[in-house]
Amino acid sequence: MHPDLSAHLHTPECNVIIKQLKDCYREHNVRKFVGYCNKYDNAVLACLKKERLTKRDKNIQVSKKWKDRIYDDTPAPTS
Repeated sequence: MHPDLSAHLHTPECNVIIKQLKDCYREHNVRKFVGYCNKYDNAVLACLKKERLTKRDKNIQVSKKWKDRIYDDTPAPTS
């Protein structure tokens, strides 16, 4: 199962591979069920994983910046 394969959600690199997979499915209606298009499917999975990890790393960096900003702006508690 893949996530949404809409072109606007993915990098141009992944969109090329996704197009190849869809073309393979369209051209080989029956063979796709016995693994004929698996090389494209595996390439799509690898590309989507690479995208996901890149987004995750970017989000971690952004989150750290926000946390640093929040904690730097709060005054120290006084007793």
